[in-house]
Amino acid sequence: MGSFLNVVIDRLPVMLERQWRAQALETLNIEPPAAPTFNLALPRSHCPDCGAAVKVAHNVPVVSWILLRGRCANCDAAISARLPAVELAGGLLALAVIGVWGIQWTALAYYVFVMMLLAAALIDAETTVLPDQLTLPLLWLGLLVAAAFTATPTLLDAVTGAVAGYLSLWLVYWVFKLVTRREGMGYGDFKLMAAIGAWLGWQSTLAVILIAAVLGLAYATARILRRTATRTTPIPFGPFLAIAGTAVLFLSARFGLEVL
Repeated sequence: MGSFLNVVIDRLPVMLERQWRAQALETLNIEPPAAPTFNLALPRSHCPDCGAAVKVAHNVPVVSWILLRGRCANCDAAISARLPAVELAGGLLALAVIGVWGIQWTALAYYVFVMMLLAAALIDAETTVLPDQLTLPLLWLGLLVAAAFTATPTLLDAVTGAVAGYLSLWLVYWVFKLVTRREGMGYGDFKLMAAIGAWLGWQSTLAVILIAAVLGLAYATARILRRTATRTTPIPFGPFLAIAGTAVLFLSARFGLEVL
């Protein structure tokens, strides 16, 4: 699952960019140029530097990266450490949900939730974009899971959580814009928070936002102190929402923190 998530993180932004470019050309009545097939399945995994296809023996999660010492077997170009990190995270999150919910459908549902949060967080961190192709399905999945399982928020709590999650950040956005005449966050953040609200219920909305805000503030402060950013430097909020949503999920389930 971690390996597949890496494919999504790498390719989905490129697919969206190509789609947007084609739509822009169509509005200008310009025929988009022919391009080779590029999706989550094709082309095969390959080195971005030399283009060599990755052999099956070199595609074992985590292990291959260690044996290859983080280098391409064909051209010796560096392979991002993010790849084995996501693969390892996929395994650890699987153990975590099984440890809390056991081997049952509820655990599988929450595994999908945290893995989609991970994908959204890393895409936002790298591109400052939260794709609708992740946030909206995550929202609808949360509502469906709430309707199907008893070990999740009730459907009413999930719907209320989705509405509360979206409106809370939407209100923050407009207050900030009216006061500063600048946009403080993107609409993708609203949708991601709505999805988290659907999975965790309205009771968890405030805790998720507070934790995310504290983490985001700490990160921004650290960057300002290190002079790698200023007060006006855009900082993706999606990763902090994803971390907060995952933390509240496990805390509330493991320790019964109903107040969250």
